[in-house]
Amino acid sequence: MRVLSKLFMYGFAVSAMMYSTSCSNNKSKTSGWKYNDPKWGGFEKHKFKEQETGPGLVYVQGGTFVMGATEQDLTFDRNNMKRRVSVSSFYMDETEVTNLDYLEYLHWLNRVYGGDNPVVYYKALPDTLVWRNKLSYNEPYVLYYLRHPAYREYPVVGVNWLQAAEYCKWRTDRVNEMILVREGIMKLDIQGAVADNNFNTEAYLLGLYKPIDKKLLKDYSPTGNKKRGVRMEDGILLPNYRLPTEAEWEYASSGFKTASYNENVDNRRIYPWSGLTLRRSDTEKSRGRMHANYTRGRGDQAGIAGNLNDASIYTCIVKSKGYLPNDFGLYHMAGNVSEWVSDIYRPLSLEDMNDANPFRGNDYKTQVKDADGYITEKDSLGRVIYKDVTEEENAKRRNYKKANNIGYKDELEYPDLEQKYEYSVTSLIDNAARVYKGGSWHDRAYWLSPGTRRYLDQEQATATIGFRCVMDRVGDQVKKGRK
Repeated sequence: MRVLSKLFMYGFAVSAMMYSTSCSNNKSKTSGWKYNDPKWGGFEKHKFKEQETGPGLVYVQGGTFVMGATEQDLTFDRNNMKRRVSVSSFYMDETEVTNLDYLEYLHWLNRVYGGDNPVVYYKALPDTLVWRNKLSYNEPYVLYYLRHPAYREYPVVGVNWLQAAEYCKWRTDRVNEMILVREGIMKLDIQGAVADNNFNTEAYLLGLYKPIDKKLLKDYSPTGNKKRGVRMEDGILLPNYRLPTEAEWEYASSGFKTASYNENVDNRRIYPWSGLTLRRSDTEKSRGRMHANYTRGRGDQAGIAGNLNDASIYTCIVKSKGYLPNDFGLYHMAGNVSEWVSDIYRPLSLEDMNDANPFRGNDYKTQVKDADGYITEKDSLGRVIYKDVTEEENAKRRNYKKANNIGYKDELEYPDLEQKYEYSVTSLIDNAARVYKGGSWHDRAYWLSPGTRRYLDQEQATATIGFRCVMDRVGDQVKKGRK
Protein backbone atom coordinates (compact mmCIF):
# COMPACT_ATOMS: atom_id res chain seq x y z
CA MET A 1 0.00 0.00 0.00
CA ARG A 2 2.80 2.36 0.90
CA VAL A 3 4.51 1.63 -2.44
CA LEU A 4 1.28 2.22 -4.36
CA SER A 5 0.72 5.43 -2.41
CA LYS A 6 4.20 6.67 -3.24
CA LEU A 7 3.76 5.76 -6.90
CA PHE A 8 0.42 7.58 -6.96
CA MET A 9 1.91 10.71 -5.39
CA TYR A 10 4.89 10.56 -7.79
CA GLY A 11 2.55 10.20 -10.76
CA PHE A 12 0.41 13.10 -9.54
CA ALA A 13 3.48 15.31 -9.09
CA VAL A 14 4.79 14.48 -12.58
CA SER A 15 1.40 15.12 -14.11
CA ALA A 16 1.07 18.44 -12.22
CA MET A 17 4.55 19.47 -13.39
CA MET A 18 3.71 18.55 -16.98
CA TYR A 19 0.44 20.50 -16.75
CA SER A 20 2.27 23.51 -15.37
CA THR A 21 4.83 23.39 -18.19
CA SER A 22 2.06 22.95 -20.73
CA CYS A 23 0.19 25.95 -19.33
CA SER A 24 3.27 28.14 -19.51
CA ASN A 25 3.92 27.24 -23.16
CA ASN A 26 0.69 26.20 -24.85
CA LYS A 27 -2.05 27.10 -22.42
CA SER A 28 -3.15 30.17 -20.53
CA LYS A 29 -2.01 30.28 -16.93
CA THR A 30 -5.18 32.28 -16.23
CA SER A 31 -7.86 30.09 -17.78
CA GLY A 32 -6.10 26.92 -18.91
CA TRP A 33 -7.43 27.50 -22.45
CA LYS A 34 -5.10 26.56 -25.31
CA TYR A 35 -3.24 29.20 -27.28
CA ASN A 36 -3.20 29.19 -31.11
CA ASP A 37 -6.11 26.74 -31.35
CA PRO A 38 -9.34 27.54 -33.26
CA LYS A 39 -11.22 25.01 -31.15
CA TRP A 40 -10.42 27.10 -28.07
CA GLY A 41 -11.32 30.48 -29.56
CA GLY A 42 -8.10 31.18 -31.45
CA PHE A 43 -6.33 33.51 -29.00
CA GLU A 44 -2.75 33.75 -30.24
CA LYS A 45 0.58 33.78 -28.43
CA HIS A 46 3.69 33.83 -30.57
CA LYS A 47 7.36 33.36 -29.77
CA PHE A 48 9.26 36.56 -29.10
CA LYS A 49 12.90 36.67 -28.01
CA GLU A 50 14.31 40.11 -28.58
CA GLN A 51 13.57 43.43 -30.29
CA GLU A 52 15.39 43.67 -33.59
CA THR A 53 17.93 46.48 -33.84
CA GLY A 54 16.81 48.76 -36.65
CA PRO A 55 19.13 49.81 -39.50
CA GLY A 56 21.76 52.34 -38.45
CA LEU A 57 21.01 52.07 -34.72
CA VAL A 58 23.06 51.07 -31.68
CA TYR A 59 21.69 50.03 -28.30
CA VAL A 60 21.95 52.54 -25.43
CA GLN A 61 21.25 51.00 -22.05
CA GLY A 62 19.39 53.44 -19.84
CA GLY A 63 19.92 54.33 -16.20
CA THR A 64 20.31 57.23 -13.85
CA PHE A 65 22.74 60.10 -14.39
CA VAL A 66 23.33 63.67 -13.33
CA MET A 67 21.86 65.82 -16.07
CA GLY A 68 23.09 69.37 -16.43
CA ALA A 69 26.14 71.51 -16.96
CA THR A 70 29.59 69.99 -16.46
CA GLU A 71 31.43 73.17 -17.43
CA GLN A 72 31.43 76.68 -16.03
CA ASP A 73 28.29 78.55 -17.13
CA LEU A 74 30.00 81.12 -19.35
CA THR A 75 26.71 82.52 -20.66
CA PHE A 76 25.20 82.80 -17.16
CA ASP A 77 21.90 81.37 -18.41
CA ARG A 78 21.54 78.99 -15.44
CA ASN A 79 19.26 76.96 -17.72
CA ASN A 80 20.67 73.50 -17.10
CA MET A 81 21.58 73.19 -13.44
CA LYS A 82 22.57 69.76 -12.18
CA ARG A 83 19.85 67.29 -11.16
CA ARG A 84 19.59 63.52 -11.14
CA VAL A 85 17.22 61.84 -13.61
CA SER A 86 16.62 58.41 -15.12
CA VAL A 87 16.39 57.54 -18.80
CA SER A 88 14.90 54.34 -20.25
CA SER A 89 16.96 52.21 -22.63
CA PHE A 90 16.68 53.15 -26.30
CA TYR A 91 18.38 52.83 -29.68
CA MET A 92 20.22 55.71 -31.34
CA ASP A 93 21.77 56.35 -34.74
CA GLU A 94 25.46 55.54 -34.71
CA THR A 95 26.13 58.70 -36.72
CA GLU A 96 24.36 61.85 -37.77
CA VAL A 97 21.99 61.51 -40.73
CA THR A 98 24.07 62.01 -43.87
CA ASN A 99 23.49 63.73 -47.18
CA LEU A 100 23.15 60.30 -48.82
CA ASP A 101 20.52 59.27 -46.27
CA TYR A 102 18.53 62.42 -46.88
CA LEU A 103 18.85 62.18 -50.67
CA GLU A 104 17.31 58.71 -50.49
CA TYR A 105 14.38 60.30 -48.64
CA LEU A 106 14.04 63.07 -51.24
CA HIS A 107 14.16 60.53 -54.07
CA TRP A 108 11.32 58.55 -52.49
CA LEU A 109 9.20 61.66 -51.97
CA ASN A 110 9.66 62.74 -55.57
CA ARG A 111 8.87 59.26 -56.91
CA VAL A 112 5.73 58.82 -54.80
CA TYR A 113 4.32 62.36 -54.59
CA GLY A 114 6.06 64.20 -57.44
CA GLY A 115 3.26 63.66 -59.95
CA ASP A 116 0.20 64.62 -57.91
CA ASN A 117 1.56 66.49 -54.90
CA PRO A 118 5.04 67.92 -55.66
CA VAL A 119 4.82 70.41 -52.80
CA VAL A 120 5.62 67.53 -50.41
CA TYR A 121 9.00 67.12 -52.09
CA TYR A 122 9.77 70.84 -52.15
CA LYS A 123 8.85 71.28 -48.48
CA ALA A 124 11.41 68.60 -47.56
CA LEU A 125 14.34 70.18 -49.45
CA PRO A 126 17.16 71.41 -47.18
CA ASP A 127 18.00 75.10 -47.37
CA THR A 128 21.35 75.05 -49.16
CA LEU A 129 21.63 78.83 -48.85
CA VAL A 130 22.44 78.45 -45.14
CA TRP A 131 26.08 78.20 -46.23
CA ARG A 132 26.15 81.80 -47.40
CA ASN A 133 27.93 84.37 -45.27
CA LYS A 134 28.14 88.04 -46.21
CA LEU A 135 31.88 88.14 -45.49
CA SER A 136 32.93 84.63 -46.55
CA TYR A 137 33.14 82.72 -49.85
CA ASN A 138 31.03 79.58 -49.42
CA GLU A 139 29.38 79.16 -52.83
CA PRO A 140 30.95 75.70 -53.43
CA TYR A 141 29.00 74.43 -50.41
CA VAL A 142 25.82 76.07 -51.65
CA LEU A 143 26.18 74.36 -55.02
CA TYR A 144 27.68 70.97 -54.17
CA TYR A 145 27.42 70.04 -50.48
CA LEU A 146 24.02 68.31 -50.57
CA ARG A 147 24.26 66.42 -53.88
CA HIS A 148 27.90 65.91 -54.89
CA PRO A 149 29.14 62.34 -54.11
CA ALA A 150 32.25 63.78 -52.44
CA TYR A 151 29.96 64.90 -49.57
CA ARG A 152 27.64 61.89 -49.44
CA GLU A 153 28.93 60.71 -46.02
CA TYR A 154 28.87 64.19 -44.52
CA PRO A 155 26.03 65.24 -42.16
CA VAL A 156 23.03 66.85 -43.82
CA VAL A 157 22.49 70.47 -42.74
CA GLY A 158 19.98 73.18 -43.64
CA VAL A 159 17.22 70.94 -42.28
CA ASN A 160 14.81 72.55 -39.83
CA TRP A 161 13.18 70.74 -36.91
CA LEU A 162 9.91 70.09 -38.77
CA GLN A 163 11.74 68.53 -41.71
CA ALA A 164 13.80 66.32 -39.39
CA ALA A 165 10.64 65.08 -37.63
CA GLU A 166 9.06 64.21 -41.00
CA TYR A 167 12.18 62.28 -42.01
CA CYS A 168 11.78 60.14 -38.88
CA LYS A 169 8.18 59.27 -39.84
CA TRP A 170 9.24 58.30 -43.35
CA ARG A 171 12.08 56.14 -42.05
CA THR A 172 9.73 54.23 -39.73
CA ASP A 173 7.55 53.21 -42.66
CA ARG A 174 10.40 52.27 -44.98
CA VAL A 175 12.07 50.07 -42.36
CA ASN A 176 8.83 48.25 -41.48
CA GLU A 177 8.02 47.86 -45.17
CA MET A 178 11.47 46.33 -45.67
CA ILE A 179 10.88 43.89 -42.79
CA LEU A 180 7.57 42.65 -44.24
CA VAL A 181 9.17 42.16 -47.64
CA ARG A 182 12.23 40.48 -46.12
CA GLU A 183 10.03 38.07 -44.16
CA GLY A 184 8.17 37.14 -47.36
CA ILE A 185 4.83 38.46 -46.08
CA MET A 186 4.20 40.95 -48.88
CA LYS A 187 5.68 41.98 -52.21
CA LEU A 188 7.45 45.29 -52.72
CA ASP A 189 5.09 47.42 -54.80
CA ILE A 190 7.13 50.14 -56.50
CA GLN A 191 4.77 50.86 -59.39
CA GLY A 192 1.65 51.02 -57.24
CA ALA A 193 3.19 53.17 -54.47
CA VAL A 194 2.03 56.60 -55.61
CA ALA A 195 0.19 59.44 -53.88
CA ASP A 196 -1.72 58.15 -50.83
CA ASN A 197 -1.33 54.47 -51.83
CA ASN A 198 2.05 53.93 -50.17
CA PHE A 199 2.98 51.76 -47.22
CA ASN A 200 2.34 53.37 -43.86
CA THR A 201 2.84 51.26 -40.74
CA GLU A 202 -0.21 52.52 -38.88
CA ALA A 203 -2.48 52.39 -41.94
CA TYR A 204 -1.32 48.81 -42.61
CA LEU A 205 -2.11 47.68 -39.07
CA LEU A 206 -5.59 49.26 -39.31
CA GLY A 207 -6.31 47.63 -42.66
CA LEU A 208 -6.32 50.95 -44.55
CA TYR A 209 -3.40 49.92 -46.77
CA LYS A 210 -3.87 46.84 -48.95
CA PRO A 211 -0.50 45.27 -49.84
CA ILE A 212 0.25 42.67 -52.49
CA ASP A 213 0.21 39.62 -50.25
CA LYS A 214 2.86 36.96 -50.65
CA LYS A 215 2.86 34.64 -47.63
CA LEU A 216 0.30 35.58 -44.98
CA LEU A 217 0.38 34.39 -41.40
CA LYS A 218 -1.93 31.68 -40.12
CA ASP A 219 -5.13 33.01 -38.57
CA TYR A 220 -6.33 30.85 -35.69
CA SER A 221 -9.66 32.64 -35.27
CA PRO A 222 -12.58 30.16 -35.66
CA THR A 223 -14.47 32.76 -37.73
CA GLY A 224 -11.48 34.13 -39.67
CA ASN A 225 -10.14 33.56 -43.17
CA LYS A 226 -7.33 31.26 -41.94
CA LYS A 227 -4.78 33.76 -43.31
CA ARG A 228 -3.99 37.28 -42.11
CA GLY A 229 -1.47 40.10 -42.22
CA VAL A 230 0.91 41.11 -39.46
CA ARG A 231 -0.35 42.55 -36.19
CA MET A 232 1.51 44.46 -33.52
CA GLU A 233 1.09 41.41 -31.25
CA ASP A 234 3.34 39.37 -33.56
CA GLY A 235 6.42 41.39 -32.58
CA ILE A 236 7.61 41.64 -36.18
CA LEU A 237 7.26 45.39 -36.77
CA LEU A 238 9.57 47.89 -35.08
CA PRO A 239 8.64 50.96 -32.99
CA ASN A 240 8.80 54.43 -34.52
CA TYR A 241 11.96 56.30 -35.38
CA ARG A 242 11.85 59.77 -33.80
CA LEU A 243 14.04 62.63 -32.61
CA PRO A 244 15.65 62.05 -29.20
CA THR A 245 14.52 63.90 -26.11
CA GLU A 246 17.02 66.31 -24.63
CA ALA A 247 17.59 63.95 -21.69
CA GLU A 248 18.20 60.98 -24.01
CA TRP A 249 20.63 62.95 -26.14
CA GLU A 250 22.56 64.29 -23.16
CA TYR A 251 22.68 60.84 -21.54
CA ALA A 252 23.91 59.19 -24.75
CA SER A 253 26.47 61.93 -25.36
CA SER A 254 27.84 61.73 -21.82
CA GLY A 255 28.55 58.03 -22.34
CA PHE A 256 27.99 56.95 -18.74
CA LYS A 257 29.00 53.38 -19.44
CA THR A 258 31.99 53.39 -17.12
CA ALA A 259 33.19 51.39 -14.15
CA SER A 260 31.33 52.29 -10.98
CA TYR A 261 31.29 51.27 -7.34
CA ASN A 262 27.98 50.43 -5.68
CA GLU A 263 26.07 52.23 -8.47
CA ASN A 264 28.10 55.41 -7.94
CA VAL A 265 29.89 57.21 -10.76
CA ASP A 266 32.89 58.79 -9.08
CA ASN A 267 33.36 61.67 -11.48
CA ARG A 268 31.47 63.40 -14.25
CA ARG A 269 32.85 63.91 -17.71
CA ILE A 270 33.13 67.38 -19.18
CA TYR A 271 33.06 65.92 -22.70
CA PRO A 272 31.75 62.67 -24.27
CA TRP A 273 35.15 61.07 -23.77
CA SER A 274 37.28 60.35 -20.69
CA GLY A 275 39.72 62.93 -19.45
CA LEU A 276 39.71 66.70 -19.14
CA THR A 277 41.45 67.52 -22.40
CA LEU A 278 40.27 67.95 -25.98
CA ARG A 279 43.35 66.19 -27.31
CA ARG A 280 43.71 62.43 -27.77
CA SER A 281 46.31 60.36 -25.98
CA ASP A 282 45.03 56.81 -26.51
CA THR A 283 47.92 55.82 -28.82
CA GLU A 284 51.33 57.31 -29.57
CA LYS A 285 50.37 57.84 -33.21
CA SER A 286 47.25 59.83 -32.35
CA ARG A 287 48.73 61.71 -29.40
CA GLY A 288 47.85 65.40 -29.55
CA ARG A 289 45.13 65.06 -32.17
CA MET A 290 41.69 66.47 -31.46
CA HIS A 291 38.77 64.41 -30.16
CA ALA A 292 36.26 66.54 -32.10
CA ASN A 293 35.79 68.70 -35.16
CA TYR A 294 35.38 72.22 -33.75
CA THR A 295 36.89 75.71 -33.97
CA ARG A 296 40.05 75.68 -31.85
CA GLY A 297 40.59 79.43 -31.87
CA ARG A 298 40.19 82.56 -33.91
CA GLY A 299 41.04 81.74 -37.51
CA ASP A 300 41.99 78.14 -36.66
CA GLN A 301 39.44 75.70 -38.08
CA ALA A 302 41.64 72.67 -38.77
CA GLY A 303 45.37 73.15 -38.20
CA ILE A 304 48.19 73.74 -40.67
CA ALA A 305 49.00 72.24 -44.07
CA GLY A 306 50.77 68.92 -43.67
CA ASN A 307 49.26 68.54 -40.21
CA LEU A 308 45.55 69.22 -40.56
CA ASN A 309 44.49 68.09 -37.13
CA ASP A 310 40.83 67.42 -37.82
CA ALA A 311 41.18 67.73 -41.61
CA SER A 312 37.96 69.72 -41.87
CA ILE A 313 37.45 73.44 -42.25
CA TYR A 314 33.70 72.88 -41.97
CA THR A 315 31.92 69.52 -41.50
CA CYS A 316 33.62 66.13 -41.85
CA ILE A 317 32.67 62.53 -42.68
CA VAL A 318 30.33 61.18 -40.02
CA LYS A 319 32.57 58.18 -39.28
CA SER A 320 35.99 59.72 -39.79
CA LYS A 321 38.96 57.53 -38.93
CA GLY A 322 40.50 60.26 -36.81
CA TYR A 323 37.64 60.29 -34.32
CA LEU A 324 36.63 57.64 -31.81
CA PRO A 325 33.07 56.73 -30.81
CA ASN A 326 32.06 57.22 -27.18
CA ASP A 327 31.39 54.35 -24.80
CA PHE A 328 27.98 53.68 -26.35
CA GLY A 329 29.51 53.45 -29.84
CA LEU A 330 28.18 56.83 -31.02
CA TYR A 331 30.22 59.10 -33.28
CA HIS A 332 30.43 62.90 -33.13
CA MET A 333 28.30 63.47 -30.05
CA ALA A 334 30.50 66.55 -29.79
CA GLY A 335 31.64 68.51 -32.81
CA ASN A 336 30.89 68.19 -36.54
CA VAL A 337 27.28 69.47 -36.31
CA SER A 338 24.93 70.32 -33.48
CA GLU A 339 21.75 68.21 -33.41
CA TRP A 340 18.03 68.81 -33.06
CA VAL A 341 16.22 67.19 -30.15
CA SER A 342 12.46 66.95 -29.66
CA ASP A 343 12.07 69.24 -26.62
CA ILE A 344 10.49 72.68 -26.53
CA TYR A 345 12.94 75.12 -24.94
CA ARG A 346 12.29 76.62 -21.55
CA PRO A 347 15.01 78.24 -19.42
CA LEU A 348 13.76 76.47 -16.30
CA SER A 349 12.96 73.03 -17.68
CA LEU A 350 15.07 71.61 -14.86
CA GLU A 351 12.53 72.83 -12.27
CA ASP A 352 9.41 71.48 -13.95
CA MET A 353 10.03 68.13 -15.58
CA ASN A 354 9.83 64.62 -14.13
CA ASP A 355 12.77 62.67 -12.75
CA ALA A 356 12.05 59.76 -15.12
CA ASN A 357 12.34 60.39 -18.89
CA PRO A 358 11.99 64.20 -18.59
CA PHE A 359 10.51 65.89 -21.65
CA ARG A 360 8.62 69.07 -22.53
CA GLY A 361 6.62 69.02 -25.74
CA ASN A 362 3.72 66.61 -25.28
CA ASP A 363 0.78 67.38 -27.58
CA TYR A 364 -1.67 64.50 -27.31
CA LYS A 365 -3.84 63.60 -30.28
CA THR A 366 -6.34 60.89 -31.12
CA GLN A 367 -7.35 59.17 -34.35
CA VAL A 368 -10.31 60.57 -36.30
CA LYS A 369 -13.17 58.06 -36.32
CA ASP A 370 -16.58 57.92 -37.96
CA ALA A 371 -19.93 57.82 -36.16
CA ASP A 372 -19.60 54.07 -35.61
CA GLY A 373 -16.15 54.40 -34.05
CA TYR A 374 -14.20 53.11 -37.08
CA ILE A 375 -11.06 54.65 -38.63
CA THR A 376 -11.91 54.80 -42.31
CA GLU A 377 -9.88 57.57 -43.97
CA LYS A 378 -6.28 58.48 -44.75
CA ASP A 379 -4.82 61.86 -45.63
CA SER A 380 -3.20 62.79 -48.96
CA LEU A 381 0.11 61.28 -47.79
CA GLY A 382 -1.44 57.91 -46.99
CA ARG A 383 -1.33 58.45 -43.22
CA VAL A 384 -3.98 58.04 -40.54
CA ILE A 385 -5.69 61.32 -39.67
CA TYR A 386 -5.40 62.68 -36.11
CA LYS A 387 -7.11 65.44 -34.15
CA ASP A 388 -6.50 67.11 -30.80
CA VAL A 389 -7.85 65.39 -27.71
CA THR A 390 -10.69 67.45 -26.22
CA GLU A 391 -11.23 68.16 -22.55
CA GLU A 392 -14.73 66.69 -22.86
CA GLU A 393 -13.23 63.37 -23.95
CA ASN A 394 -10.92 63.49 -20.95
CA ALA A 395 -13.49 64.56 -18.39
CA LYS A 396 -12.79 61.58 -16.14
CA ARG A 397 -9.09 61.29 -16.88
CA ARG A 398 -6.73 62.16 -14.05
CA ASN A 399 -3.28 62.32 -15.71
CA TYR A 400 -4.06 65.00 -18.32
CA LYS A 401 -7.01 67.00 -19.65
CA LYS A 402 -5.81 69.16 -22.56
CA ALA A 403 -4.15 68.04 -25.78
CA ASN A 404 -1.40 70.66 -25.74
CA ASN A 405 0.77 70.29 -22.65
CA ILE A 406 3.77 72.22 -23.89
CA GLY A 407 3.19 75.04 -21.41
CA TYR A 408 2.23 72.85 -18.45
CA LYS A 409 3.51 74.33 -15.15
CA ASP A 410 4.94 77.22 -17.13
CA GLU A 411 1.93 79.08 -18.55
CA LEU A 412 -0.98 80.08 -16.37
CA GLU A 413 -4.30 78.30 -16.74
CA TYR A 414 -6.37 81.49 -16.83
CA PRO A 415 -6.80 82.99 -20.34
CA ASP A 416 -6.85 86.60 -19.15
CA LEU A 417 -3.58 86.21 -17.27
CA GLU A 418 -1.87 83.68 -19.50
CA GLN A 419 1.87 84.09 -19.82
CA LYS A 420 2.72 84.18 -23.53
CA TYR A 421 5.87 83.59 -25.52
CA GLU A 422 5.44 85.62 -28.68
CA TYR A 423 8.30 85.34 -31.13
CA SER A 424 10.00 88.73 -31.73
CA VAL A 425 7.51 90.49 -29.43
CA THR A 426 8.09 89.57 -25.80
CA SER A 427 10.86 86.99 -26.06
CA LEU A 428 12.77 84.77 -28.46
CA ILE A 429 11.23 81.86 -26.56
CA ASP A 430 7.84 80.57 -27.68
CA ASN A 431 6.17 77.21 -28.21
CA ALA A 432 8.03 76.77 -31.49
CA ALA A 433 11.50 77.18 -29.95
CA ARG A 434 13.23 73.78 -30.09
CA VAL A 435 16.35 72.71 -28.26
CA TYR A 436 19.49 71.72 -30.11
CA LYS A 437 22.51 70.13 -28.45
CA GLY A 438 26.22 69.61 -28.93
CA GLY A 439 28.93 71.78 -30.41
CA SER A 440 29.50 72.09 -34.15
CA TRP A 441 32.43 72.71 -36.48
CA HIS A 442 31.75 76.43 -36.01
CA ASP A 443 31.73 76.38 -32.19
CA ARG A 444 34.39 76.82 -29.55
CA ALA A 445 35.16 74.08 -27.02
CA TYR A 446 32.61 75.29 -24.46
CA TRP A 447 29.68 73.98 -26.55
CA LEU A 448 31.19 70.49 -26.85
CA SER A 449 30.05 69.71 -23.31
CA PRO A 450 26.80 67.63 -23.38
CA GLY A 451 25.23 69.81 -20.67
CA THR A 452 25.14 72.97 -22.80
CA ARG A 453 21.85 73.78 -24.53
CA ARG A 454 20.62 76.27 -27.13
CA TYR A 455 17.41 76.81 -29.06
CA LEU A 456 16.11 77.90 -32.45
CA ASP A 457 12.69 78.33 -34.04
CA GLN A 458 11.52 75.00 -35.46
CA GLU A 459 11.09 76.45 -38.96
CA GLN A 460 14.64 77.80 -39.16
CA ALA A 461 17.80 76.00 -40.26
CA THR A 462 21.55 76.65 -40.20
CA ALA A 463 24.75 75.21 -41.64
CA THR A 464 25.74 74.00 -38.18
CA ILE A 465 22.69 71.91 -37.16
CA GLY A 466 21.91 68.35 -38.27
CA PHE A 467 20.14 65.50 -36.50
CA ARG A 468 20.07 61.80 -35.70
CA CYS A 469 17.16 59.45 -34.92
CA VAL A 470 16.33 57.23 -31.98
CA MET A 471 13.93 54.33 -31.39
CA ASP A 472 12.24 53.18 -28.18
CA ARG A 473 13.44 50.02 -26.51
CA VAL A 474 10.33 47.99 -25.66
CA GLY A 475 10.16 45.43 -22.86
CA ASP A 476 13.26 44.49 -20.88
CA GLN A 477 15.64 47.40 -20.31
CA VAL A 478 18.63 45.07 -20.65
CA LYS A 479 19.32 43.69 -24.10
CA LYS A 480 19.85 39.93 -24.03
CA GLY A 481 23.47 38.94 -24.23
CA ARG A 482 24.56 42.10 -22.39
CA LYS A 483 25.16 42.65 -18.72
